[in-house]
Amino acid sequence: MRSVSPGTGAALRMLAATVDAKAVAEIGTGTGVSGIHLLHGMRPDGVLTTVDPEPERQQFARQAFRAAGFATNRARFIPGRALDVLPRLADAGYDLVFCDGDRLECLDYLAESLRLLRVGGLVVFEGVFADGRTVDSGPQPAEVSRLRELLRTVRESQELVPSLLPVGDGLLCAVKR
Repeated sequence: MRSVSPGTGAALRMLAATVDAKAVAEIGTGTGVSGIHLLHGMRPDGVLTTVDPEPERQQFARQAFRAAGFATNRARFIPGRALDVLPRLADAGYDLVFCDGDRLECLDYLAESLRLLRVGGLVVFEGVFADGRTVDSGPQPAEVSRLRELLRTVRESQELVPSLLPVGDGLLCAVKR
């Protein structure tokens, strides 16, 4: 498992600060690196809700958050598949949704994110360049086809104002109208 790059982390911190994030949902806890960046950009009273199917990853991230100086009440860890957990989260209750989970489920994450986000909220997808494969014209695996479909869907949506940031492995950002 690879963590977000320092550039991606800096962008996440800035994006969380830009929307004055009090409530952030993260799909894919990983080792906690992206969560730490998000928490640094959030309001001091903000809470990060992070979802991951692997409880041991969440335990590692919990320790990383503590080591970074964050109080335990700043993060809520929910183990499980994102598509099982997200429907239980509050409609329009989030300022930012960060998606770094299963690329084959990215379109489903987008649909759930639109429901979870308040107007003016931000959805962010990490890794949309897929190591350069999304722009390669040759045959690609299903995950790359799905990322291409995500990019097209976000670009064509009347409900979103998108931007593609060339940091890390590509950061697709879109504000909900």
